[in-house]
Amino acid sequence: MPSARVFQLRYQTRFPKFLTAPQRSAWVRSLVLCLTTCLFIATTQANPIQILNQAGLITTHLIPRQGSAQDLQPSPSPPPQPPTATPAASPINLDQDLVPAAATSDAETYHQSRYDLLAAGDKLYLSGDISGATQLYRQAKGNFASSPPLAAPIQNPGQLPPAGQVYWREALGGSEGQLYSAKVVPLQLLVETYPQFIPAHLKLAEYLEAQGNPRQALALLERAATLYPDQADITRALILAHDQRKEWLESALTARQFLVVNPNHPQSAEFSTLADERMQRFRRNLQGKIQEGLIASAITGAVGIAVTGSPLMSLSTVQTMMLVMQGESAIGEAAVKQLTRQLKLVEQPEVVSYVNNLGQKLARLAGRSEFDYEFFVVNDPQLNAFALPGGKVFVNSGAIIKANSEAELAGLLGHEIAHAVLSHGFQLATQGTAALNVARLIPAGGYVAGVTVTSFSRDMERQADIVGTRILARSGYAADGLINFTYLLNQEYRGQNTVVPWFATHPATPERLRYLENLVEQQNYNRYGYEGVYSHRQVQAQLQAGSDPDAPPPTPSPGPQPSISPSPSPPTTSWL
Repeated sequence: MPSARVFQLRYQTRFPKFLTAPQRSAWVRSLVLCLTTCLFIATTQANPIQILNQAGLITTHLIPRQGSAQDLQPSPSPPPQPPTATPAASPINLDQDLVPAAATSDAETYHQSRYDLLAAGDKLYLSGDISGATQLYRQAKGNFASSPPLAAPIQNPGQLPPAGQVYWREALGGSEGQLYSAKVVPLQLLVETYPQFIPAHLKLAEYLEAQGNPRQALALLERAATLYPDQADITRALILAHDQRKEWLESALTARQFLVVNPNHPQSAEFSTLADERMQRFRRNLQGKIQEGLIASAITGAVGIAVTGSPLMSLSTVQTMMLVMQGESAIGEAAVKQLTRQLKLVEQPEVVSYVNNLGQKLARLAGRSEFDYEFFVVNDPQLNAFALPGGKVFVNSGAIIKANSEAELAGLLGHEIAHAVLSHGFQLATQGTAALNVARLIPAGGYVAGVTVTSFSRDMERQADIVGTRILARSGYAADGLINFTYLLNQEYRGQNTVVPWFATHPATPERLRYLENLVEQQNYNRYGYEGVYSHRQVQAQLQAGSDPDAPPPTPSPGPQPSISPSPSPPTTSWL
């Protein structure tokens, strides 16, 4: 049978009076096609359109009808499906102790329903019903979007797929005079295709170093250490690479960061010794330069900016030496003195106590007990937070307002605490090439005008993600606090031209969010710990009441704060 979509009937516009037998047969076939077309039109409700083409043939096309008003009537709906085990979120009566919000849109209805579920879960959590709280938390949050996890590290070439084993044999085979590319290209393919094979990173870095490409070798090792921060071989090679360049501070901080990220690693004693030795070399080298009058002006200017907030008010060489020799805490304390004189801080006791108690609870789990942690709330509506060397953390009131729960704010604070614990600020402040960055790292005088904290490197951000999320999980709060905080802000500011300072320095890329989700799942961190939505809403009301005299007084708190027993902090070595 001809095609059911388009029928093309071709016939002569004029017929002769006498038809031959072949012509009659053709005419009969055409008639059959016409009848078939009519039948198709009747059954498919299509409209025929005839077009005369340039060859003098008439072509008939079938165009589906557009339908009538009757056609637009909805078809009968199928029978409803039975309800699922998880009902839709609906407002929950918690003995009338929650403050309902008027929902005027679907988005607001969703957020209010989510808030009600989390608040109900918090109430069960505080009463000791952890199982019931977990069920409500699960209902409110749902599951993470599935993403491929990072492959587990391997050391044995026999665990590689056949293609990977071929690459490895090609990289190791051949003579000493073999072309450089013949060894490097297979290793590059290995690193890109099978990054979990640790020896490939080490061998490729070795070849790059031997061929006079130390920067590429260093970048390769830093990336490998970021992907697999628990691999001692990679960290040891990275320390050696810094040693060859006499970058003693970078070597010391690399060893220290390995200890912070892996507090219970069986080789922690070795890296503690490496950190102490490299820091002593850094101090001796710095003191020698000062005595010879050859201290780099970049370091002088960097620390001067850190303390005074102005590049024009650098400290003297002696003052600089004293601060650097005293370590991170001295730089942080000097900077705080200047910042607290220039920034407008929130002084409401309830707000200050709330942030300080939350921050101290997290800091006790951070692994750097030698720091005197301090937490300050800046009266600024912009969403921002930053940490100074030595554990001095500043958070804007705007960040508190934007966070939806105590757990989300804890995720933000935990990340900034991790930057301090990992000595990221101190590392930037003492790098000779970071003078301009330090002006933004500690944004004293220009902070109120919108100067943002400097962007840490990608490796630093991932290290802070790892340590900050671990701190959050050990504290008893929901381990996805930072993830939820970032997702909600992404949704709120998507498509807007609004500049969000914290996003400018902590980019919420899809890759980073997927990494955070995988980190929580692979480490089996508890996403369904305490959220603290109601207690956080009370603090938000306090902030708004402080800035708006006509705002109504906050509703009394429904009950005590969660009793969270922190895990014992790992022993630390004071080396600065």
